[in-house]
Amino acid sequence: MKTSITSVPQLYRNAMRWTEIASVLSKYGLANWMSRFNIDFISERLKSPDGEKLNSLTHPNRVRLAMTELGSTFIKFGQLLSTRPDLIGTEMANELSRLQSHAPADAFEKIKETIETEQGRPLEELFHEFDPTPIASASIGQAHRATIKVSAHPAYAHLANENRELIEVIVKVQHHGIDRVLEADLDILGGLAQLAERLDDFKNYQPSNIVRDLRQTMRRELDFAREQRNLIQFRKMFEGDARIRIPQPITALCSEKMLTMELMDGKPLKQFSHTADAPRCNAIARQGAEFYLKMIFNHGFFHADPHPGNIMIMADDSIGLVDFGMVGRVSENLRESIESMLVAIVNQDVTLLTSLIKRVGKCPYDLNESRLSNDIADFVGQYSTQAMGQFDMSGALDDFIDIVQRYHILLPSEASLLIKVLVTLEGTGRLLNPNFSLMEIMKPFHKIMIIKRFSPMRQMRKMQRFYIGIEQLAEALPIKLSSILEQIQSGRFDVHLEHRRLGPSVNRLVVGLLTSALFLGSSLMLSFKVPPVLFIEGGWMGTKDLSLVGFLGLIASLMLGFRLVWAIRKSGNLDEAE
Repeated sequence: MKTSITSVPQLYRNAMRWTEIASVLSKYGLANWMSRFNIDFISERLKSPDGEKLNSLTHPNRVRLAMTELGSTFIKFGQLLSTRPDLIGTEMANELSRLQSHAPADAFEKIKETIETEQGRPLEELFHEFDPTPIASASIGQAHRATIKVSAHPAYAHLANENRELIEVIVKVQHHGIDRVLEADLDILGGLAQLAERLDDFKNYQPSNIVRDLRQTMRRELDFAREQRNLIQFRKMFEGDARIRIPQPITALCSEKMLTMELMDGKPLKQFSHTADAPRCNAIARQGAEFYLKMIFNHGFFHADPHPGNIMIMADDSIGLVDFGMVGRVSENLRESIESMLVAIVNQDVTLLTSLIKRVGKCPYDLNESRLSNDIADFVGQYSTQAMGQFDMSGALDDFIDIVQRYHILLPSEASLLIKVLVTLEGTGRLLNPNFSLMEIMKPFHKIMIIKRFSPMRQMRKMQRFYIGIEQLAEALPIKLSSILEQIQSGRFDVHLEHRRLGPSVNRLVVGLLTSALFLGSSLMLSFKVPPVLFIEGGWMGTKDLSLVGFLGLIASLMLGFRLVWAIRKSGNLDEAE
């Protein structure tokens, strides 16, 4: 297959960046598929990949290293892919989850310019103190410590109840010009996705849809005002609960490009050791898991990045959560399906679990349902017999994802993100308690799920939705039927049929018919000695009056027949069941 550069408009822009990407992919042995396209300025970069230093690395290792070298947008792309193990497999997802966003910090002058532009006031009036050295710098922005004086501005009056005149804060500021860089890289990723869509090796990954999701995610992360709203919503969810701490945003100092929030003065979870104080660590692990399950199953809105760096342990053992740029939502329908799956596993109901998987996910048209049911039966048999306290939630979810990925069943992005969060949550809990079991913590929530499912309020809501659906159908059905009847009456009614993978079969059928016709016609010409003829006086092996056209047609039909049989045999479907 050859693709002209003019068919992909993104290739005209950012040619140097395209060349850099091709060079990096070639270096890590990941660009062989691009050599199938006729792209002049990239093809030279694909001739000599440096394989000597990378031979010992696995394919997922090389993908992660290549994305790290390509920078911020590709790191974010990898992090997004890590939440879709149903697309890329568990091994690749686990490797990409190791991607960390690090970027050089902007000069203080640029940060100051951004803050003053956003707020319309000098930096000295906004903050009592501002540390020009950042404490961290990621792909989107960098963070600085600062202090604000409560009495300095009327907008800070709501902080007076803290009984502190000076409040320490963290200020996140976007990198200068990062929006333009991200848009350029997203254009390039869109071009790569268009190329990948044309190859069978990548079609199942739906690269264009993934890039579309990435574009939406990146635009959300560029809007720090969205993270501010997330902070406010989570604080409202856990208002009055002293066991969990959410940073308070300083609304007057927030905008699309900067976010100011109170400093969480705690110890990161990754610095804890379960051997130091086992009972305390066990209690903290259980408490944190309960909060996350409450977010997921009670509120349907959860912090989607529970790795140890984003969880703080405060002096009073309360749990603090930071970095609310990535959040997840679970719809009521998905929550009901997850609850039903848990019930099916407990009851060892393979039929119900299989039907739920097919309902939640998008199944391929050629799904082998009998094999899927057998694999689901093995899965249920392995995990339904485990004791609640020893249940391996991470292993169960990983095996479930392997089954889904094996049969090319695409899960909704929110379901994939939820599975990733649950796996990460159990791994984080085991840092504090090696025997931590998320399923054991879920046991009370499982009972609550059953009670809520049959509650009168829930049934009333379902009946209300059902009634609304019936009402809409009753209104639309007469109009649709009238339209169909009008089309039939006017002769404009068309039925569109879509066939998949019938092309090779139809081609073989046509060639078979032509071969049969050619063989039969040639045999008749030989029988009736249709001129011109050979060997009039007699020839080799008693041959006489041999029709030349019939003889040539017979040879051609035999060659076509042999080629047809060979093609069918090569496809593996000559004597094998589909």
